[in-house]
Amino acid sequence: MAEQRKLVMVTNDDSVQSNGIVELARAAAKHAEAIIVAPEQPQSATALSLTFHKPLRVGRVRRDGFECYAVSGSPGDSVMVGVNKILPRRPDLVVSGINIGDNDTFQDVLASGTVAAALEAAITGIPAIAFSMEVSGESLFALEYDQPDFTNAGVIASEIIGDVLEHGMPEGADVLNVNFPRKVLPSTPIKLTDLGRRKYTDKVMVRKDPRGRAYYWLFGERLSEFPEKSDAEAVLVKRHVSITPMALKMSAPISKDLSLLRERVEQKLRKPRRQR
Repeated sequence: MAEQRKLVMVTNDDSVQSNGIVELARAAAKHAEAIIVAPEQPQSATALSLTFHKPLRVGRVRRDGFECYAVSGSPGDSVMVGVNKILPRRPDLVVSGINIGDNDTFQDVLASGTVAAALEAAITGIPAIAFSMEVSGESLFALEYDQPDFTNAGVIASEIIGDVLEHGMPEGADVLNVNFPRKVLPSTPIKLTDLGRRKYTDKVMVRKDPRGRAYYWLFGERLSEFPEKSDAEAVLVKRHVSITPMALKMSAPISKDLSLLRERVEQKLRKPRRQR
């Protein structure tokens, strides 16, 4: 009896219409059966949001020979619906991307729908990889611009996917967060990196609408320097491909200071309180 071909679910936060998801599906299809389950509309910066307040709809479209399931929700919704109802069996791997725009530093990762889809898969015990590529500033959140060429990023993504399918996830990693510089080539060096903390300064612009009421635009200006060996330094400064291992355990070590905090709080709570 022939061995069953492995199954990879492909998703993103830029919608099923993104060229990046098609390129990633091609990359995965070289090693496994690839099925696309992704949002029907762009869902950038939705993080790991899930839709519990209304029903979801799923449509079927075809993109370059791939059957796609378009979910009327977030990337996290797409993973939950795809894994539990749409796919014929539990996938061997979930890949997310290739995102229009890099997702490096803690600041990006917490907001990213691309990374969130990979995290949602990892929470259920499925190995997952997020792929993102730096683009020009005018391409971000601007659908009228031509989409980037993901071809070279797809070549590298395919090799990473094939290796994980063959050898499994690296020890200690639940998710691999992969970022490509804008002009990536198959020969671009690959660096193993730490997750940086910040990529942007925080900016809030206040304006008035025609009725004189204030409204607010949130944005940020990208920093020019980043810590050594961080993902942002590798991609945005050195122009390398970055692979950052991520683990679901976010707990910090229980320190002596934390133990002292608990003791002080418990002592105060045990003291009799004055009757009002």
